[in-house]
Amino acid sequence: MAATPWYFVAVLLTILTSSQGILTTLSQSNGGYKYDYATVPFLAEVFKLIVSGLFLWREMRTSSSTTSRITTDWKSVRLFVIPSLIYLIHNNVQFATLTYVDTSTYQIMGNLKIVTTGILFRLFLKRKLSKLQWMAIGLLAVGTTTSQVKGCGEASCDSLFTAPIQGYLLGILSAGLSALAGIYTEFLMKRNNDTLYWQNLQLYTFGSLFNVARLIADDFRHGFEKGPWWQRIFDGYSITTWMVVLNLGSTGLLVSWLMKYADNIVKVYSTSMAMLLTMVASIYLFSFKPTLQLFLGIVICIMSLHMYFAPPHTLVDLPVTNEAHAKTLKQVVVEEKTDS
Repeated sequence: MAATPWYFVAVLLTILTSSQGILTTLSQSNGGYKYDYATVPFLAEVFKLIVSGLFLWREMRTSSSTTSRITTDWKSVRLFVIPSLIYLIHNNVQFATLTYVDTSTYQIMGNLKIVTTGILFRLFLKRKLSKLQWMAIGLLAVGTTTSQVKGCGEASCDSLFTAPIQGYLLGILSAGLSALAGIYTEFLMKRNNDTLYWQNLQLYTFGSLFNVARLIADDFRHGFEKGPWWQRIFDGYSITTWMVVLNLGSTGLLVSWLMKYADNIVKVYSTSMAMLLTMVASIYLFSFKPTLQLFLGIVICIMSLHMYFAPPHTLVDLPVTNEAHAKTLKQVVVEEKTDS
């Protein structure tokens, strides 16, 4: 799978991410969840753990060099505790956010992580970005902000922000946690030559353990009112809920691939552009009325995408330097001497 082009994985991640908020919203009933939404991240972690284990087992059977690409030193393994803890908090914040904001607003707010990711990308990973790329990140921030503005120019415009303040605060927290977890995960994935599936196995093992700890803590907090979590883990589950679990798990696997073979900026752009699909789907599923501001924001985001990934010479006309003229003159002189 390492030979798979990164842009193919990025497109697939965009599709899955765009459907994540929609599926989660569809799984609600009367504005709430019939199931314990804390069990969804746990089952998603178990799904990723099983898939990674199966791929690692297959790789070890077909390749004799896989064993040499597995680091079992505890000093290396324990580093995977940190992103697992951050992802645990982030996944549960996502569910809490969707109880306050609609699907499109949730997706747009998630794009705030492009700014924090760009900053952490430079500070912690020491990866330099060109001025054009920083401008592209700024444009993406402007595009997402423009997309959030609703109702301007309409007859009734009571407020630019219709969701409760808790929703926006949780959205900002979710964006910060996502950026932090992503940057640290990329650091772990690229710090050695371990096989991706072994790294995933470590990451999702700790992720599963932290989610179990969260479920046990919930039981103690509520005094085991509904019984232990393992007896009611599937209570209230529907086909849509299982689709949420599979979607969340598959998204995590694709993200880890991008962390290993691409970088955080590619991941964030993939999730950011998912709002295009979310908006279109929300029109049919939730009778969402797209605004002019939303369309303008999407156009700006597309411009940002092109500015960041396109070669610089396709964006600006680079002047011919004197050095280039000098080389050309030398070539002419040499050619004249050859002819004579």
